[in-house]
Amino acid sequence: MTRSLIKGAFCDAHLLKKVLNAKKLGSQKPIQTYARSSTILPEFVGQTFEVHNGKKFHKVYITSDMVGHKLGEFSLTRTFYGHTSADKKQRGAK
Repeated sequence: MTRSLIKGAFCDAHLLKKVLNAKKLGSQKPIQTYARSSTILPEFVGQTFEVHNGKKFHKVYITSDMVGHKLGEFSLTRTFYGHTSADKKQRGAK
């Protein structure tokens, strides 16, 4: 279920405070955050975030196309290592 339009987009208050402070100072230093559920707002465009995926921080540079999405969408939590070699052998035998 989506969030009500009356409430507006969700963004952690501490994260928004960090972004506004960085914009005021003109800082290009990445902002570390665990707030994967925060919606990307237009104020975030041009900033670099380090979003935690449960193991490490991934650098995410925010562009205008990302506005409205969640930060967690750009920091994947699962790594795909590929299929086993046995699967490749079976595919060729058919």
